[in-house]
Amino acid sequence: MPISPTVKLGQNVVIHHPELVNLYGCEIGNDSKVGCFVEIQKGVKIGNFCKVSSHSFICEGVTIEEKVFVGHGVLFTNDPYPRAASGDKLQTEADWKVIPTLVKSGASLGSGAVILCGITIGKEALVGAGAVVTKNVPDYAVVTGVPARVTGDVRKKK
Repeated sequence: MPISPTVKLGQNVVIHHPELVNLYGCEIGNDSKVGCFVEIQKGVKIGNFCKVSSHSFICEGVTIEEKVFVGHGVLFTNDPYPRAASGDKLQTEADWKVIPTLVKSGASLGSGAVILCGITIGKEALVGAGAVVTKNVPDYAVVTGVPARVTGDVRKKK
């Protein structure tokens, strides 16, 4: 079942092609939209009036406040040192700790951005397409590149 009964959906949530998503144990706020080929894992909280575009992956430990735009193919991580095995056995949840990530109100994440765990992306910040975010992003900052660096301020219109 692509949408688990453990998912808490707010009012007027639109999930495009629900048979093509994988949602479990998450919360999605009122008037939000989720595109196809999206996975949202347990414990994720997404606020009201958010858009999550197709092919995005939002893993356990991520909190997205209200009015956030997540572009196509955005990827979050939750483990700074991932490993498949511990000794001679496959790792389990007991072998690692989820590192939380926060995306504040009004932020926009461009298509193909990668957000490393433990990051806070500031209010109204803009992450450019393809950026790899390795450090906190200040409120209203524009960040671009690999690794992402501050290249502007959304309040300064050109």
